[in-house]
Amino acid sequence: MKLLDIAEVSRSSGVPASTLRYYDEIGLISSLGRHGLRRQFGPDVLLQLALIAMGKSAGFSLEEISGMFGRDGKAKLPRQQLHDRADELDRHIRELTALRDTLRHVADCSAPSHMECPTFRRLVDLSARRRRRGPKRR
Repeated sequence: MKLLDIAEVSRSSGVPASTLRYYDEIGLISSLGRHGLRRQFGPDVLLQLALIAMGKSAGFSLEEISGMFGRDGKAKLPRQQLHDRADELDRHIRELTALRDTLRHVADCSAPSHMECPTFRRLVDLSARRRRRGPKRR
């Protein structure tokens, strides 16, 4: 098996070497050794990094993503957790689509004032409710 130098992994994955070192330190990925001071990784690290990036894009924390890999570094994806996150993304997409449509309506609204536009008023009310609830963070 050909080992990849940290610089090769960084170049191929687009992940900075400092992030690779951090992921290695927290056990998210594993270097297989060193060549001098440079960490060496197996070729499967590129797939792991792609899965990590996808997990981050989906809103999973690094801790959650870490739990999706076995001790051998192979993905053990929890199907129900993935379904739940997909459902959250669907809800978020619907909210963003409604917000986009409302903004476009308000931009083109023929009402004399935005405050007289019922759609604009709904947007303001929705925004205020979201601020009171606070951001959803994992």
